[in-house]
Amino acid sequence: MPSYKTARNAEDIRRELSDIMRGLKDPRVTGMLSIVSLDLSRDGSWCKVYISSLDGLEASQKAVKGLANASGFIRREIGSRLSMRHTPEFLFFADNGIAHSADINKKLKDLI
Repeated sequence: MPSYKTARNAEDIRRELSDIMRGLKDPRVTGMLSIVSLDLSRDGSWCKVYISSLDGLEASQKAVKGLANASGFIRREIGSRLSMRHTPEFLFFADNGIAHSADINKKLKDLI
């Protein structure tokens, strides 16, 4: 169970990361991207970020590659925006959460 401080830092990182992602100029990081979950280690040395796209898993995988290339820039921006002892190293993973949820919603509407 994460501590309150870790949970608060994770939420701050999520907020700032979503703002930074909107401002990136990489063409791979476009479309409707969402941070599905964010796992911050207890010591704050690394952070796993799960990204999902409304356009599907392929768009999420392209966005993850773009975000991985920009991880140094993202780490510097997070460090300058938040006052943390350690700025975490970011690991990005593609997730199919939004597209899967939209597919389930469509199937439920078809049943009715």
